[in-house]
Amino acid sequence: MKKIAIIEDDQAISQMYRMKFENEGYEVETAENGEIGLELIKKMKPDMILLDVMMPVMNGDEMLAKLRSEPWGKDTKVIILTNIGEQELPKNVASLDVLDVILKAELTPRQVADKVKKELGELSGKLLSNQIRENSQQA
Repeated sequence: MKKIAIIEDDQAISQMYRMKFENEGYEVETAENGEIGLELIKKMKPDMILLDVMMPVMNGDEMLAKLRSEPWGKDTKVIILTNIGEQELPKNVASLDVLDVILKAELTPRQVADKVKKELGELSGKLLSNQIRENSQQA
């Protein structure tokens, strides 16, 4: 079973994504800030991290920089899931090897789950394009 860590200070968002990914068959753990998230990731060794940027105690970019400095964290897949635009992201995020930056308001949990599946190699390109087409027709 693939593992996902959700590092997000908004409990409603964190729980929404937790339920979505658990229903998709993933093992999911959550943390409400970067400091707790780093400890969680060290123990859990997730296949994917969904990481907010603006959080108390330790921001996502600081946590990600620390993760990337560890041998066990260099290759962990990370998607930034945030409310701030790319222009407002801390400058160091671009150099920290993230797969994508997703604005929370722009994608549904289903679309985020599909992106994660694709990055984990669990969703074929054809299936993904069909789902994107379906989603755009519903909009």
